[in-house]
Order: sequence, then C-alpha cells, then structure tokens
Amino acid sequence: MKQKQLIILLISLAGVLGKSAAQQRPYYTQYILNTYIINPAVAGIENYWDIKASHRMQWVGLQDAPVTTYFTIQGPLKKSAYDRETATSFHARGENPRGQAYWQDYTSAEPHAGVGLTILNDQTGPLNRFAAYGTYAYHLGLSPRTSLSLGVSAGITQLSLNADKLNFATPVDPAVAQSGIINTIKPDISAGVWLYSRDYFVGLSVQQIIPQQVAFSNNTVQLQNGKLLPHTFLTAGYRMFISEDVSFLPSVMLRYINPLPIGVDLNMKFQYQDLVWAGASFRYKDGFAAMFGVNLSNQWNIGYSYDVSTSQLNTVSKGTHEILVGFLLGNKYGDWCPRNLW
Repeated sequence: MKQKQLIILLISLAGVLGKSAAQQRPYYTQYILNTYIINPAVAGIENYWDIKASHRMQWVGLQDAPVTTYFTIQGPLKKSAYDRETATSFHARGENPRGQAYWQDYTSAEPHAGVGLTILNDQTGPLNRFAAYGTYAYHLGLSPRTSLSLGVSAGITQLSLNADKLNFATPVDPAVAQSGIINTIKPDISAGVWLYSRDYFVGLSVQQIIPQQVAFSNNTVQLQNGKLLPHTFLTAGYRMFISEDVSFLPSVMLRYINPLPIGVDLNMKFQYQDLVWAGASFRYKDGFAAMFGVNLSNQWNIGYSYDVSTSQLNTVSKGTHEILVGFLLGNKYGDWCPRNLW
C-alpha cells in the first residue's frame, strides 16, 4: 500500500470504525460566519432567512483527503414587524451604517421560534458520511440587551464504506476486496444554548448526543467495534470598535470528545463598516489559517479561508481551502451584515 493511501486510510477509519476515539465531525475554519452549523440554538436569530453553502477541501494534494460540503437554511417562523434595520438600508458616503451610534439602539430579541435544515456530506477515502436534520429553536429576551436561545436538531446520519477502495497489503480473495458499498444509518441528535447581546455571545452545544455502536459487516468484510461519540463545543466572542469604521471580534472555540484532550481554536476577525472583513485562526497543535470575505449586497456574501497544517501532513499536502457563500432571503430591511452574528 502506498504511504499516502495508508495515512488517509488510518485517519478515515480510526475515528468511526476503530476502538480509539477521534474527531468524527469535520472542522469548519469559517464557523464564525455560520455558527448554526455548530449550534442549533442559532436558528432564527436574525430577522430574515439565512442560506449558506460551503465546500472544504482539506489537505489538498493528498490522495483521498477529507472533502466536506454542506447546505444550511435557517430563519424565524415569524418576522419582527419593527423596522429596526433602516440604518443599514442605504450606504451614505463616508458613514458607517454599523457604527457605534447604531448599537446604542440595540434591544434584545422578541420571543420567537426559529427553524432550520442542514444537509451535509463528508468524505474521507473509502468512508463517506451523509447527514440531514431539522432544527427547532426558541429565542427570548432576558434583559433589555441580552437574549437567550435554546435549540435542538434531529435527523439521520448515513455512514458508507466503499470496500472497493480499500487496498490490502497482501493479496486476498476478490470477493473480499470487491464487496461494494456497505451502509449503516443512525439517528442524529444535537442540542445547544446561545446567550447573546450587542457586544458578546457565548454558546454551548453537543452533537451526536447519544453514543452509538457502528459496525460494517456482511459475508465478506467485517469492520466492527466502532462508536459514534458525543462532541461538545463551547464558543464565545466579544466585539469592540477600533475606530468608527473598524470593528474587532476575537473569539474562541473549545472542542471536547471524551477521552481526547480539549481542542482549542483561537480566532480574530476585523471588519470594515459592513462591507469587508479579514481574519486569522490558530488551531492548537494542528495549524493556522487566513480568511477574508465580502458582503456583496444585502443579499449575497462570500468568504474564503486557507489553512496550513503544522503537523507532518504539511510535508505531503498543499493546505486546505474552504469557501462559503451566503444568501439572505426576505431581508426587507436591507441588512448587509448580521445584527446578532457579526
């Protein structure tokens, strides 16, 4: 077996099929632009429907490296009738429609429900994970400027193993080497809580809440004793103004999968008015990334990130590319950037 294929095969199978625990959910460098993909409590947080599509190519140049694609849509069941977004309905020359004066009128969320849908496909070598689940969340104000939301997602995860892609070190019976695609379907449940205000947010979520055994087996190939483990995410961020036109958002995400050590992502994002932004990310003992984005209009936005690994994978890969495209549906007040997820 070639060295590259061996590395990928071990990475792809150890997390789900092996006895040892590993990161079973994909990484998202630009999670700060779509925190709904991490926490279901975010659904319905804005006064419009937020549609996102992302494609991530990890470790480019390495055969059978992870490729993750997802589509999400989330929004409120009932929109607020209060015209709170008129300050962003036009762009006066030389003025920041999201300057400090805008935030003086910030108020907490009116009680309302939000819903969402996620469709995700994550492939690594012979292993493919397809997931689809719906979300329900509820938002309410705790104080004049602080809100809390709770959310839950439920759906299914389909794990597929393409035995035809497995390469064996020694010759084996062709019936074993060409067993086709083996599927297993499991329920998928996630839950989260999100505390947010005009200057900060704190979120806690758990994905794959129910630990489940995973076994691929038929008359020829048997890969058993794997387990889907709960993934816990703690996220927090704080927004501050460097000048009237430039805001700065440092944030952190902690990941925990028992019995692995806690994973840490440190991020920073600089935004000019409500038009463009740039940032950087550092993933402890894994790598770092640069990212930037543009709000093209009050309907379209786009973001791009490039990751460099600090592990031995950097010797055989050309980095990781991730692109994120957003569309704001029903944004009648003309927001060019989110009010609660900045």
